[in-house]
Amino acid sequence: MKLNIIDRIENLQSNNQFSGTAFVKNEDQVLVDVSYGFANRSEQIKNQTETRYGIASGCKLFTSIAICQLVEEGKISFDSTLRDCLDVKFPHFDETITIHRLLTHTSGIPDYFDEEVMDDFEDLWIKNPMYHIRCLKDFLPLFQNENMKSAVGERFHYNNAGYILLGLVVEQASGFAFTDYVEKRIFKKAGMLDSGYFAFDSLPERIALGYIDNSDGTWKTNIYSLPVRGGSDGGAFVTATDMGRFWEALMNHQLINKSITNQLLTAHTEVKEDSFYGYGVWIEKHENLISKYHVMGYDPGVSFHSAYFPNSSFKVVVCSNKSRGAFDIMKGIEEELSKITFNKTSI
Repeated sequence: MKLNIIDRIENLQSNNQFSGTAFVKNEDQVLVDVSYGFANRSEQIKNQTETRYGIASGCKLFTSIAICQLVEEGKISFDSTLRDCLDVKFPHFDETITIHRLLTHTSGIPDYFDEEVMDDFEDLWIKNPMYHIRCLKDFLPLFQNENMKSAVGERFHYNNAGYILLGLVVEQASGFAFTDYVEKRIFKKAGMLDSGYFAFDSLPERIALGYIDNSDGTWKTNIYSLPVRGGSDGGAFVTATDMGRFWEALMNHQLINKSITNQLLTAHTEVKEDSFYGYGVWIEKHENLISKYHVMGYDPGVSFHSAYFPNSSFKVVVCSNKSRGAFDIMKGIEEELSKITFNKTSI
């Protein structure tokens, strides 16, 4: 099986020039740990197991866990309203918006980057330079005074602004800066010692620079395409092995208790047939059984997919420092894993 997966990855990599790391683990056995391409093209520094990759929206799950920890401590509840949790004025927002609605992308608030009407993330920084976006409150002018996009609970609308608000709730309830909170209360507890929220203008060692390839063969890095520092809607850096440790910590209830973990992993809203959203995590079902929990992230110069398969305990992580590539590798790995017959358990 190990050879089949690696052969499949090799074939896909040769077709799409995948740059990044693919990691597959089952229980304590690492089945796949392969890397391709360069973390730094100019210096010809290769990607490797210890390379730290940006994961874009893949870290919304970290934000959800932070909220769940605060719920577990009794500081907030999933039914708490935004206005009761955050001392910030939103003149046109519905006052009934709850933490649950923000977690499930059903709040109806406007997004600062609305994927239904915008194509290019870089367009955001024409009027609002990315080098001014260093903390969560810096995002507020991008959406704070806008009108509601839809009624609360009317539909699922993937929403980055909602997760900015959740991060601000974490800051107000905990007294910590959001990134400090996650690094201390999630990364450290999960043993993710190489992961963090690093600023583009003070990056540590072993970072994979994100690359944007042009059709004429030229390229550029993504340092002028994203906020200086990531936050509660995306932008952390992780290693593939750290992400594997994260899934283990989450599923073993090291981060939040079993009851609240089950709430986080509940399919709260249907996005499309057999595809659902929990709290910060995508959920796929097959014949009404949960087959996969997964997260993903796409930014200029970043593509990321990671999944936990509950019927087999497989953990898969695919990190790339290019705008495309992770999806194809993830799909290939899943197809190889699907050839194995697992005993299904009802959810």
